[in-house]
Amino acid sequence: MQKIVALTKRRGFIFPSSEIYGGFGSCYDFGPLGVELKNNIKKAWWDKMTKNQEDIVGLDASILMSPKVWQASGHLTAGFADELVECRGCHKRFRIDEIKAQSSKLKTQNYNLKLKILGCPECGGELTKSRKFNLMMKTFVGPVEDEAAVTYLRAETCQGIYTNFKNVLQTMRMKIPFGVAQIGKAFRNEINPKDFLFRTREFEQMEMQWFCDPKKADKFFDFWLKQRLNWYYNLGIDKKNLRIYEVPKKELAHYAKRAVDIEYNFPFGWKEIEGIHNRGDWDLSNHAKNSGQDLKYEDYYPYIIETSVGVDRSLFAFLCDAYQEVKGGRTETTESAKEVEMVLKLDKKLAPIKAAVFPLVKNKPELVKKAKEVYQLLKPDFTCQYDETGSIGRRYRRQDEIGTLFCITIDFDSLKKDDVTVRNRDTMKQERVKIKDLLECLRKQF
Repeated sequence: MQKIVALTKRRGFIFPSSEIYGGFGSCYDFGPLGVELKNNIKKAWWDKMTKNQEDIVGLDASILMSPKVWQASGHLTAGFADELVECRGCHKRFRIDEIKAQSSKLKTQNYNLKLKILGCPECGGELTKSRKFNLMMKTFVGPVEDEAAVTYLRAETCQGIYTNFKNVLQTMRMKIPFGVAQIGKAFRNEINPKDFLFRTREFEQMEMQWFCDPKKADKFFDFWLKQRLNWYYNLGIDKKNLRIYEVPKKELAHYAKRAVDIEYNFPFGWKEIEGIHNRGDWDLSNHAKNSGQDLKYEDYYPYIIETSVGVDRSLFAFLCDAYQEVKGGRTETTESAKEVEMVLKLDKKLAPIKAAVFPLVKNKPELVKKAKEVYQLLKPDFTCQYDETGSIGRRYRRQDEIGTLFCITIDFDSLKKDDVTVRNRDTMKQERVKIKDLLECLRKQF
């Protein structure tokens, strides 16, 4: 865990937010390579949903919505709240579910007594009684901060899809079954965010809401669960690191008919990265009742099968799965023979840099000139880096650490034969390719 977090900072994937001011808890900035990786994940999801599936269209709803939306959806009630306890000593707050494992070992059935016996996980101090804490982030619209101006940062992206159900149905002439896909930011005032990108207060979601005949909801649920698992497998996630968790009926959200979590085996344990939910007709029927609009399809409210992915969580999972350590080095240089080298074996669709271009040495102008010509040749088609600093072995290592697929070296033979050496990240094989054929050679790899 620590090595992966350190790597993301050192190589420009992820930075702590507001770091020059000491940071801002649970918020992160995606650096030059992080934003490329994140965009590649979103593109892979968007293409799968909208290009490779039938009857799914896109939407980009507003982050700020009428507070009536959140009232109708149940987010302003106790249904969208976590239970928390606070330490009277250090004043740190904890979610109840974080200390359930400890409390289950105690014989007493009095929950608040259990909390008193256990004490604070941090300092051992006395804990307060549990209380509800709403996760919605409140803000104000307009110059006057009063109750009339209150609204909320959206806690999930799906409500914008439900409120636009009628608009999409009419303008795109859709027929049941159909889906609406959306990627966007969401915000939750988490009590105790932790585990790097896993639990944060600001995050991004990729959600698809599939509207269907209630009689066919079970069939579509199984279909989308299989589709979503295959998406991860096809992008390189090891099958042994994924599992599905059927949420027990007693733990289901109030609106859910069924829920399955897709979990990944993170360094800190099995945790959810995506949820597949049968939301029934609760959403459309409630918005119809509260808005006064007719949101039926023909004579019924469609059931909704939801696939909800955390972009940041899935990015974290892809990083963990791709991370490898190789003892003895990969560059066949004496400087790395006794070192442990890090490699990110990201899928070719996700790798932030597809190719890196090197002159063998930087003190030969003719090599530098030729290398820059090759770099300019590739740049319009691929995300590339040009690197002339340090030994060739060190440069290979830097590229391995960020998951670059191909390293292209211009040496003295290149000046004579007008070719280059192409090194494959995964096989470590090197081959000579004519510069005139290089672009087509790389295109075939994707």
